[in-house]
Amino acid sequence: MQDFLSFPEPEEAKPAKAPWTVSRLNREVRNCLEGRIGTVWIEGEISNLRRQPSGHQYFSLKDDAAQVSCVLFRSAAAGASTLRDGTQVELVGDLSVYEPRGQYQIIVRRVQARGAGELEARLRTLQEKLRAEGLFEHARKKPLPPHPVRVGVVTSPAGAAIRDFLHVLRRRAPHIAVCIAPVRVQGRGAAAEIAAAIEAFTAPERSGFPSVDVIVVTRGGGSLEDLWEFNEEIVARAIAASTIPVISAVGHETDTTTSDLVADVRAPTPSAAAEILSADQAQTREKLDLFRRRLAREAATQLQNHRRQLELVLSADCFRQPFRRLHDWRQFTDDLQSRQTEAMHRRLGDLRSLTRHALEVLQARSPQAQIRAQREQLTHLAHRQELAVRSNLQRRRESLARQRHAVELLGPRQTLTRGFTLTLDDQRRPLTSAAAAAGQASLTTVFADGEVASKPLP
Repeated sequence: MQDFLSFPEPEEAKPAKAPWTVSRLNREVRNCLEGRIGTVWIEGEISNLRRQPSGHQYFSLKDDAAQVSCVLFRSAAAGASTLRDGTQVELVGDLSVYEPRGQYQIIVRRVQARGAGELEARLRTLQEKLRAEGLFEHARKKPLPPHPVRVGVVTSPAGAAIRDFLHVLRRRAPHIAVCIAPVRVQGRGAAAEIAAAIEAFTAPERSGFPSVDVIVVTRGGGSLEDLWEFNEEIVARAIAASTIPVISAVGHETDTTTSDLVADVRAPTPSAAAEILSADQAQTREKLDLFRRRLAREAATQLQNHRRQLELVLSADCFRQPFRRLHDWRQFTDDLQSRQTEAMHRRLGDLRSLTRHALEVLQARSPQAQIRAQREQLTHLAHRQELAVRSNLQRRRESLARQRHAVELLGPRQTLTRGFTLTLDDQRRPLTSAAAAAGQASLTTVFADGEVASKPLP
């Protein structure tokens, strides 16, 4: 009879392949999360923030009901504000899995305090509104004159933007005249000043401004809040209503404002705006067409030659996700460093315990301690010797008393008390026979209670 019952598994329920390893499972989960969800934009409260010596930061992002682990690597933290526990933030990152621990986490690419997103939401709402009205359409944008003679610039006269603009323009096209409309480029009321200056250049007969061929709206770089005046609707509508072509050169190359989208031409920097104005556009177009055709031919050749190699490279995990392995090693390095720190603390604790034990052993084996121990032992032995001597004397006294009692029992006095007598000669020597008593002048008979003198018979 069998020891247990076995139920055969249906054929369709049996796995067709070998079971997965844990590493395979974590890798598949990671690929699934990264492929299906990818980049996320979430908000929450920072907790359990840990900064590593490598510059990487690990924390949890939580709300009232849940939390998720996050990693902010040093390369992404360079432009981020200082993080603190309890801070409410918004972050953008890639959903991933740290395979060695099977930990689901977000690799943060950008983080900002909550509230900055409200400003971006206002900006998106305004831009969607203007886009719906067609203000961003390329068809309505006016071309720049091929050879401008006079340029009107709307900017702060004290900023670095106007200095860069004038420096490039004087070097490349010193014949172009520049008329500056001084305005504030930041702060309350600055947007109204910018819009009024654009309208003044557009209607010189009413404003008294000189006639210009191109209007340049510019300022230096800054944060979204610093550049906000160029995102205001009043500025965008003033640029759109201008009958004179407008170049927007606001901020750095990575900054894009509403004025950039509405303007006829967007320059990445103030210096670039000066270069656009001083360039021969026809010649530039010819060169661009030549370069575009050459680039197309070379690109087609390169793609044809390297397509197979690229497919082989892309099939490998390390090349398909080039930064994934690097992120894993960064996090693994931080784990090793944490383990090393814990091991060092444990080793130091063990050494401190060994040191304390060695000190106790040394103190116990010191001459003073040994002398104290010998003294205590000597005192103990002296006490034991005294007790032994007293006990021996007591035993000897008791033995002597017993012997004395025995002697008394066997002595002549006890014999006399039983009715016997002792006869002594005149010299008081005991007589042991009648013959010895003959010739004695006197005899003494000793009784138990006294003596009696007598003379021997003749």
